[in-house]
Amino acid sequence: MKSAIFSDWAEWLPRLLDGLWVSVQVTGLSLIIGLVVGLLLALAAFARTRLLTWPAVLLVEIGRGMPALVMLQLVYFGLPSVGLTLETYAAVVLALSLTTAAYTSEIIRAGLRAVPDGELEAADALGMSRSDVMRFVVIPQGLRIALPTLLGFAILIFQISSLAFSLGLPELLSQAYSIGANTFRYLDVLTLAGLLYLAVTIPAGWLVARFERRLSRHLTT
Repeated sequence: MKSAIFSDWAEWLPRLLDGLWVSVQVTGLSLIIGLVVGLLLALAAFARTRLLTWPAVLLVEIGRGMPALVMLQLVYFGLPSVGLTLETYAAVVLALSLTTAAYTSEIIRAGLRAVPDGELEAADALGMSRSDVMRFVVIPQGLRIALPTLLGFAILIFQISSLAFSLGLPELLSQAYSIGANTFRYLDVLTLAGLLYLAVTIPAGWLVARFERRLSRHLTT
């Protein structure tokens, strides 16, 4: 019986690996776009004018308050009602990018606020302008402080990408459900899919924890 399961796993594995690659692609694109937008939202929240601060805060709160599954459905099924139709792949990337931007904005903003006051006072004593202080002091150090949390969030987005199966994107979970529907071996194929997820998330979690320890030692010294 065990050998039969393993032989089936060997048959299913190439298809699941294709789905895993789609999951990785979607996650990577969503993180790149979302981090850029999240940084812009974090900087807007630091602006001295309410015309930038309040819209940024509102967008972040909406993005954080809306479940990722609802965001996926809203982008894919809602945008066509206003004349904008996206392919499934693009809709998934856009939805996950918006979710990423909302959460990473708060992470980045916390990192920016954690920059020591002494650094800001030293920059002010040197006569640096506010824009130069943000470019050369606050943003580099704030991002460095926020990096471990951002890396941990990246793992979470990879897991959340499994929700894309609800839109029919052929990612890992969708491929597993398709195989299960054809073979009625849901437990076996979902177990294999779970192991593939773990093969990515567990080593990534170890690397994040190790990086966080090294960064903590550096900051304390």
